[in-house]
Amino acid sequence: MAMSSLPHPDAEHTASPLVSDGSDYDDQPLYKTRDKVYPKRVSGRFRNLKWFALIALLSIYWLVPWIRWDRGPSAPDQAVLIDMDLGRAYFFFIEIWPQEVYYITGILIMAAIGLFLATSLFGRIWCGYGCPQTVWTDLFMLVERYIQGDRNARVRLDQSKWTFEKFWKIGATHLAWIAIAMATGGAFVLYFNDAPTVIVDVFTGNATLAVYVTIAFLTFSTYLLAGWAREQVCTYMCPWPRFQSAMLDDESLIVTYEGWRGEARGPLKRKNLTRGEVPETGHCIDCRACVNVCPTGIDIRDGLQMECIGCGLCIDACNDIMDKVGFPRDLVRFDSVQNTQLRAQGKATRVRIIRPRTIFYAAILTVVASVMMFGLLNRSVLELNVLRDRNPLFVTLSDGDVRNGYTVKLLNKEQSLKTYELTVSGLTISDFQIIGQTPNQKGTFDLEVAPDRVGSFRVFIAADPSALDGDATPFEFTVTDTETGNTETYDTVFAGPKTDR
Repeated sequence: MAMSSLPHPDAEHTASPLVSDGSDYDDQPLYKTRDKVYPKRVSGRFRNLKWFALIALLSIYWLVPWIRWDRGPSAPDQAVLIDMDLGRAYFFFIEIWPQEVYYITGILIMAAIGLFLATSLFGRIWCGYGCPQTVWTDLFMLVERYIQGDRNARVRLDQSKWTFEKFWKIGATHLAWIAIAMATGGAFVLYFNDAPTVIVDVFTGNATLAVYVTIAFLTFSTYLLAGWAREQVCTYMCPWPRFQSAMLDDESLIVTYEGWRGEARGPLKRKNLTRGEVPETGHCIDCRACVNVCPTGIDIRDGLQMECIGCGLCIDACNDIMDKVGFPRDLVRFDSVQNTQLRAQGKATRVRIIRPRTIFYAAILTVVASVMMFGLLNRSVLELNVLRDRNPLFVTLSDGDVRNGYTVKLLNKEQSLKTYELTVSGLTISDFQIIGQTPNQKGTFDLEVAPDRVGSFRVFIAADPSALDGDATPFEFTVTDTETGNTETYDTVFAGPKTDR
């Protein structure tokens, strides 16, 4: 930098207009104050669809733990159960063991890809109809509306002074919310315990501390999120709105506003209705019905926004107004951006479900589902695991033979008592012993394993050092179901002293 460009030390400095000392922001709050949303009651096909989704999903959540499924006398008869004590997950005829956690991973992958596919097709349909936050918030709003009244009544109640009427209405609302929240937490623990048993234990004070803590936590979180936070969960807490746009394209079906038909918006003059005259403004009469029914309080006329959950209630509200003023329906509609543009140009529209994006998601979903189905249909009902003793690696006996110790674990995934024959191959042995077991006539062992259990056996094998192939001789254990002939093998090694060979 040239010396002439440097300021003189005695020169008076002035603040750069591009640099702020922060004084301009002293009076600005760090966080935006929440404007409470008072959604108005609405009726229509999308509202009916939301009622159906709410009833179906809540029924599944609260009733599924009570469904019984006979798996035999040695297994729980609850159709859907995650048994933490036994380390099992039961889903009707499917039983998942801890070592089969990859099935859980597959289910999560399928759920994620399915969500991507649904979003690319129908926008945020999950957020609007299936998300637990939406479902429980809808239920809480239903209770609130039933006790306090519709939108205008709730606004007046909140703005009024505290009276007996306000006290009992708000109090009754919150008591109902807490009851629903407790039922939510109570239903959750049923998926981890036998439902009839744990319900009795909860009310008699005999349930475990973990059960009571879980119910208390879910009661608090449900009451907080569905009763107080509501749309703030979707706007600030949930990460999905921030990247769901990556799954959308111009042909995805979303809630859209036909601006070309609605603008310029303005109030409808009565003379236009009585005389049948064409209004000077667009079809949007700026009644704000779409805003008043929105559960997140946005204006869909401003375009697709992160806060929009795609529920379609604004469509029902707008259609009701259009019917009253005699204008065509679907000023707000469930359609693609591309179709909106084509309609504005007077061109034919189309809905294209099959396109590269949806094909890609559907292909991944099909592959993952096929792999999981193949694994479930072909998985073995018997598993063999062998743990070799590490300390000591081997023991030299008085006769010069070398002995190794192993822990053999047999997993019987069937609901009946099983007998398995354990044999050794690939190694010339001088002695074969299992603690607590007597060899059969063939010199092998018949091991019994209880239904749906793991049998653990201590095995000792001895061999002549001259018959070993160095300090680690490979061989295998074989276990055979004496009834069905089903076999499993496990490769391991026999440790011995180091040799010069």
